[in-house]
Amino acid sequence: MFINKFMTKDVVTVNVNDDIVHAKRLMVRYRIRHLPVTQPDRVLIGIITDRDIRSAMPSSVGRNQGPTDDETDTATGILVQDIMTKDPVSISLASTIQDALLLVEKTRVGAFPVVDEHFKVVGIVSDRDLLNAFIDVLGIKEPGALLGVVIDEKPEEIENIVHAIITENIAFGSILVYRGWRPGKEAVFPYLFAKNVTHLKQKLTNMGYDVLDPIEWYAERAA
Repeated sequence: MFINKFMTKDVVTVNVNDDIVHAKRLMVRYRIRHLPVTQPDRVLIGIITDRDIRSAMPSSVGRNQGPTDDETDTATGILVQDIMTKDPVSISLASTIQDALLLVEKTRVGAFPVVDEHFKVVGIVSDRDLLNAFIDVLGIKEPGALLGVVIDEKPEEIENIVHAIITENIAFGSILVYRGWRPGKEAVFPYLFAKNVTHLKQKLTNMGYDVLDPIEWYAERAA
């Protein structure tokens, strides 16, 4: 799934010569924590976060207070260019949500500007956007049941599981695969749009599969 389906497209930006008080007001007004810094033509040159502002804000204008949208806040004389992160981590418009998730894991950054081929900002994607994207992709907004099945590491095994689900006339939103469950085995976790899956569990057991209760399995691993 491409990132443009889930990114925020109406991006609020600042320029290098803005006072950080102005950046703080924008964050409060739009309830955001990251502001891309751009040139007039929207080319990305930096990013500023709420943490950057809190660290730089003089105590005389409320460094230790919560942010406000008060237009009477006095300019600090500290400019965005003084505290921004230059050449920030960004992501291409052609990237997928999987690419973005791996980038979050690698960089530990909470949001990425999305840029086009000219490095112009066309969106921004946050860790919350990615969470919502995976909720949509996995289909777990709809009520249902998660089932676990241990299978051999063979492509046809997943086909057998899917066929068993379909023949029971049960729809499913997604199937997660846990590779390397144990030597020669992997576990699949279909999310089923059904509350009662007892008959399906019995059918899979009769087919020779080890059927897991995901909650019990997780509790055992966490103990």
